[in-house]
Amino acid sequence: MGLLAWAMMGLAIWHFTIWLPDHYWGGIVGAFLGSLVGAVLVGLAIHGFSVPGPHTTHLVTALEGIPGSVIGIGLIYAEGIRRERGAGAAASLA
Repeated sequence: MGLLAWAMMGLAIWHFTIWLPDHYWGGIVGAFLGSLVGAVLVGLAIHGFSVPGPHTTHLVTALEGIPGSVIGIGLIYAEGIRRERGAGAAASLA
């Protein structure tokens, strides 16, 4: 249940990416994957790489996915910017 809570929190945070310019590596799908993977990985890291069961999942368990989701989206955004700048520099040299 904890894994589901982290994934749903990642999905919820991902919805806010429409307010940012689309510079994500892989577009909006890349932002979606970064958000989900980040939320799950940080949630797992917080719980010692074990998934909380249905009786140990609380509201705080879902909130633990927020930092990972933001980190994942940030990494995908930074990679998209880096690739855009690299493509721009290569095009200016040609």
